[in-house]
Amino acid sequence: MSRLERNWQYAEQYPTESEAQVRARRLSLEIGVEPVSRAVAAQLSGLAAATRARAICEVGTGVGLSGLSLLRFVPEATLTSIEIEAEHLRQARTVFAEAGVPSAHLRLIQGDALQVLPRLNLGSYDLVLVDADAANLLDCFEHALQIVRPGGTVLVPNAFAHGRVTDPAARDEVTQNMRDLLTTVAESPAIAPVLSPAGDGLLMLTRIEV
Repeated sequence: MSRLERNWQYAEQYPTESEAQVRARRLSLEIGVEPVSRAVAAQLSGLAAATRARAICEVGTGVGLSGLSLLRFVPEATLTSIEIEAEHLRQARTVFAEAGVPSAHLRLIQGDALQVLPRLNLGSYDLVLVDADAANLLDCFEHALQIVRPGGTVLVPNAFAHGRVTDPAARDEVTQNMRDLLTTVAESPAIAPVLSPAGDGLLMLTRIEV
């Protein structure tokens, strides 16, 4: 194992999680929902805390792990979370309730993100997490960039597409969509991009004034 690999492994194992996050992670694995890694979850928590986020939007609720991570250190924040799978959303409601998240701080919406996002207020969110179906990634990102406020950040996990983005031989649609997103944001004067190697990659895109 190389030094970089040891560093990555240590960073992945370093973060601690709340009991509610541990339960949500276990439930995700049980029902076949791929959870964000512990290091990515920690970065979501840290970024929300550092920016003092008050309004957060999430595309892809899963069973609530990433939502719990976003709210971990900003319990006064409000989370709007969109999930297309009714059963996942049902599980998430239980997870959030057991974690003590007040219902007044939580808006769970079942539906297609591409139909829901255009109905949200423009420039009204501090953080937007886009953990969407890769086939809709670029469209979801465009909507996310519209609803995040100037100075706010859009977060995209799985930015390495299970390592395929860095493999020149990988030419599938999922991989190409992520490459297209990475190229687009790197060239945009309206976005400050940061690519973290945590987990399967976390792309952090801060909207800036131009």
